[in-house]
Amino acid sequence: MRKFRTFRQFWPYYLQEHARPLTRALHYVGTSLVILLFAISVIRDHLWPLLLLPVAGYGFAWAAHFAIERNRPATFHYPLWSLAADFWMWTRFVTGRIGMDLAMAGVRSDGTVDPDRRL
Repeated sequence: MRKFRTFRQFWPYYLQEHARPLTRALHYVGTSLVILLFAISVIRDHLWPLLLLPVAGYGFAWAAHFAIERNRPATFHYPLWSLAADFWMWTRFVTGRIGMDLAMAGVRSDGTVDPDRRL
């Protein structure tokens, strides 16, 4: 198991583990639901939406990893960095910058990873 010392080192690995567009799309759906549920909880002053956060966030993500990407979620090995990376990936997607990050990580547009750049 590779050990990453910084988030900057971890980020390309995370992107490679999310190479397929549908995997990322399901992560975006889950993260968007997490943000929405959290906002509802704050605005309505209810705690029940907070109970759904793990289901929304991890449900979509893990389904994508097992059914589409066919790999183990990075969360199993790097739980905190994976959580941060999921929100960072969502932010990069929303701002239109994820394509640049994927290219720098060696992730091709067809959802494969350049074997010479695999971490």
